[in-house]
Amino acid sequence: MSTILIVTGDAGESYEALYAVHRFREEGWRVTVAAPSVRRLHLVMHDFEPGWDTYVERPGYGIQADLSFDQVDVGHYDAILILGGRAPEYLRNDQRLLEIVRKFDVHQKWIFAICHGIQVLAAAGLTKGKRITCYEHVRFEAEQAGGTFVDQQAVRDGRIVTGQTWQSHPEFYREIFACLA
Repeated sequence: MSTILIVTGDAGESYEALYAVHRFREEGWRVTVAAPSVRRLHLVMHDFEPGWDTYVERPGYGIQADLSFDQVDVGHYDAILILGGRAPEYLRNDQRLLEIVRKFDVHQKWIFAICHGIQVLAAAGLTKGKRITCYEHVRFEAEQAGGTFVDQQAVRDGRIVTGQTWQSHPEFYREIFACLA
């Protein structure tokens, strides 16, 4: 059975988390959620309201973290998915996670990131020279880390697939499962 490591933390995007877990399980994958510690995580919902210059945030569904970053063995997984929301804003500073992501790269495993998840890839040094997409308000960080922003819902460059926001789920997951077929 194929296995995926899904990464999030407090203030991770609720819809992205639940959609990812359900979508991979639907395809018969074994799913493990990893976070800084093993506990129920407080997720949020981001939405776009008329008249606002940025998204609004509301409490969302929670999700249980199965493993802490200390417990992750990259050899047990075929792919990693880094979710968005605000979680990547602090997760990108967690050296344990950055080392995990780099190991996925070194072992030539699939790496997926959506929305703000690109912040973790940028901090790990994996966007340099890559065509990527992400939420428009973190585009600057991705480009500063050497990535080339492509204004598409989903972009594949080698073994990395990136998506813009939860609104990109159809294109993002179509691309992911085409890669994994």
